This record gives sequence, C-alpha cells and structure tokens, in this order.
Amino acid sequence: MILIGTSDNPRAVQGAADYFKRQGVNAVLKSMDGRHVEVWVPESEEHSAIPLWNEFVDNPYDEKYLTASWHTGNTETQFLYKGGSLNLAKRFNELHCFLKAVFVVALVIFACLYIVEGKAVYTLLQFDPRSPLTWISPVLMHFSALHLIFNLAWWLHLGNKIIKRVGAKQLILIFLISSLVSNWAQYLFVDQRFGGLGGVVYALLGYAWVHSAQHNHQEALVEKPVVGFMLIWMIFGFTEIFFISMANWAHLFGLLTGMLLALLPKLKRA
Repeated sequence: MILIGTSDNPRAVQGAADYFKRQGVNAVLKSMDGRHVEVWVPESEEHSAIPLWNEFVDNPYDEKYLTASWHTGNTETQFLYKGGSLNLAKRFNELHCFLKAVFVVALVIFACLYIVEGKAVYTLLQFDPRSPLTWISPVLMHFSALHLIFNLAWWLHLGNKIIKRVGAKQLILIFLISSLVSNWAQYLFVDQRFGGLGGVVYALLGYAWVHSAQHNHQEALVEKPVVGFMLIWMIFGFTEIFFISMANWAHLFGLLTGMLLALLPKLKRA
C-alpha cells in the first residue's frame, strides 16, 4: 500500500474513498484520532488514484462524492484506527530522502558538537562571508536539544506537506534560497554567531501560509492558528522577553523569502 494524501475532513474523504471504489481504485482510510485521516491505495493502483485524489483536493465537496456514498450504502465515516502504535520508524522511512537527509545530518552535527571537539565543528560550520559553503551550513547546526527537536519537528511536518502538494524540487529550492537569505540577514544585522534551521522553518511556514491562501479550495498546508502562534513567537524573540538568544533576523527574512517564493508564480503570470 502507498500513501497518496491526508485530510482533516473524515466525512468528505470517506465520500472520496467510495467514489474511488466506483472508479476501480480500492482506497483504505487510516486514522489515529478520528480527525486526521490518511488515504492509502495498492501500489498497482497508484497511477489511477493520484488524479482522482487531486480532483478531490480541488473540490472536496463535489456532490459526486456524497452520491457515491449513497450508491454504496455507506453514509457513515469508516476507517481503520492505527491504535496506540505510532509507527514512527515506518513513517520516517516513507518520507522523501531530502527530508531525511537534512534530519540525519542535523542530528549528526548536534552529536559532534557535544561528543567530539565541539569548537572545531562550530568553527568549520560557522558563517563566513568569504566561504560560500558556510552560507548554508549554519542551518544544520543546533546548540540545544530543545532547539534541535523544535526545528526538526517543523521541518518534517511542513516539508512533507509541501512535497506532497508541490513536489520535492520546490522544497529543495525553498531550503537553499531561504538558507542563503536568512543566514546573510542574521550576519548583516547581528554577527556570525548563530545557527539553526529556524530561518528555513519560517520560510516553509511563509510558503505554506501564502500557498494555502491562494488555493483556499484545497486543504490548507498550515492552519491559521499555527501561523498566528509562530508569528507571535517570532515577535517575542525580537522583544527578548524570554531572555533566549534567537536568530530573529534569520526567522524574519526566512518568513519573507518563503512568502515571496509562493507568490512568484502569480507574479510571473501578471
């Protein structure tokens, strides 16, 4: 079985599954909490299922989905609960290789900072305007476990959603451009003593926010309350109210970069 999409609307996605069945695609719905639903299909039916899924995402409330449920005699939401097992290893293994690569490299670098000669690793990866490789490398360097966990969790969550919606090439582009812009911004406004994936995470947030606003007929890549929380967190960073050292300019310019990248296709058509 292969995962083709997710939805936070169990009733609508059940109608889609019934419609898929009438089209010869056997979709299986899985959920851990009854709200967030995954749609799985046999690998042999993937090519037929993906166009049907994209059709559903574009218009999830089309009458044909409810009609399909009535024809199958199924008007109640039915899906398989995953139970208590989170299957984290399996879910991680199913992620795109670029998402996993950044995750693993960040973990290895974090371990090196504390297990081997941390100063040597820090000096090697620290931003240096004379060394182009270090224009990106600071995003992979974290200085606390909380810092690492927070950034990597958002990286996997938002990155995976963006890949499923617009493809891996777009995610890689966002990663590279936002790394360059956010690192240079932090260096120019403060200094070179910084690190972390925060600028990239805020770029993913900005991209997901604008993309969702532009495609409001599709399932949102990121919910508005999440955007609000992240923006408030960034503002608190500038006020230094928590006495936590944060790369605030990297976060701000990362956010703006992600928003601009989401707007570019529309600007090109204008």
